[in-house]
Amino acid sequence: HVQLVESGGGLVQPGGSLRLSCVASGDTIGRYCMGWFRQIPDREREGFARIFMKTGASDLADSVRDRFTISRDNTEKTVYLQMNNLKVEDTAMYYCVSGSGVDNYCTSGYSTRWGQGTQVTVS
Repeated sequence: HVQLVESGGGLVQPGGSLRLSCVASGDTIGRYCMGWFRQIPDREREGFARIFMKTGASDLADSVRDRFTISRDNTEKTVYLQMNNLKVEDTAMYYCVSGSGVDNYCTSGYSTRWGQGTQVTVS
């Protein structure tokens, strides 16, 4: 199985930037697809980015594609989320996910692993 560790969250001013990292360890199949979700208290956890670790092909939700970028390193072990022009509305707990699926930002497969989350506060 896969273990994920996120880092990079914190407090930033509106318009600022932040880069989140997620380091995966474990079976390669478990990190076939990696993505990012975020959750605001009392709201449903929302996926918004995914990347296929072997090819680097990525997708972003319309709500963030103009400001966020997802990428991975050449070892296929780490995924990044570059967040630019942050808004107050971006304040949320951000979670990294690794899965064998494709749809629903990597979570449609038989195996899905979540990181512990990292808090991003824009104020």
